[in-house]
Amino acid sequence: MVDHGRSLRKRTGGRLRPNTDRKKHQLGREPTETSVGETSLRTVDARGGTVKVRALKIDTASVATGEETVQADIEDVVENDADPNYARRNIITKGAVIETSEGRARVTSRPGQTGQVNAVLVE
Repeated sequence: MVDHGRSLRKRTGGRLRPNTDRKKHQLGREPTETSVGETSLRTVDARGGTVKVRALKIDTASVATGEETVQADIEDVVENDADPNYARRNIITKGAVIETSEGRARVTSRPGQTGQVNAVLVE
């Protein structure tokens, strides 16, 4: 059922039923839950001929430290606002705070979409 923001009720309170079922191309995919570990990538063909690189596991991050960017080893996921269980399971998403060899950093990229972890140091 594709509603594009349309209400599912009529003005009278009656139910609006969809006139078509979902098509296969309208369904999404399972999220790629990137975890800490030896780097493992998967390439996926997206619509329009583009290719996504999904990181299944990753062990390094590009950490911005003021004027320069350095490669740092990821040690642990400290906190993840997306889901408290993600921090326990060491799953990295955008906005997660990770412990690196350079210190604590907040992830600014989407590892499940871009295949890399970019982060900024947190004071």
